[in-house]
Amino acid sequence: MKTTIPNASQIQRRWLLLDAADRPLGRLAVKAAGLLRGRGKAIYTPHVDTGDFVVVINAARVKLTGKKESQKIYQRFSGYRGGLKEQTAAEVRSKHPERMIELAVKGMLPKNALNRNAFSRLKVYAGAEHPHTAQRPETLAFDA
Repeated sequence: MKTTIPNASQIQRRWLLLDAADRPLGRLAVKAAGLLRGRGKAIYTPHVDTGDFVVVINAARVKLTGKKESQKIYQRFSGYRGGLKEQTAAEVRSKHPERMIELAVKGMLPKNALNRNAFSRLKVYAGAEHPHTAQRPETLAFDA
């Protein structure tokens, strides 16, 4: 019996839709990261990019448990002295609600070239509307 390794022409990329409304951020990010890598497919191979496109809607309504809304801190550094910027999750949600999901998913993907490509297939939108209706994304139901 021979082991087959999929090549780029054999990979069928689907468009999947995840609704983030009232879903815990971490559980949603785990699901999205697995779909981006293609973990649920029979042809999954760690060194081949077999993942799907993932569209996440209602990012502004994602749920944070406990006191994370006020205690979770997002940091970024400009590279200059004194250039550390800090924002709470509530501030990030009010200004850029997509960023919370993007950062959570990005942290769950391995840090290599394959998964930089996988991250580019993640599309996150704050509201219920998205411009990918022409691709006819399948709505994916999952338990929270």
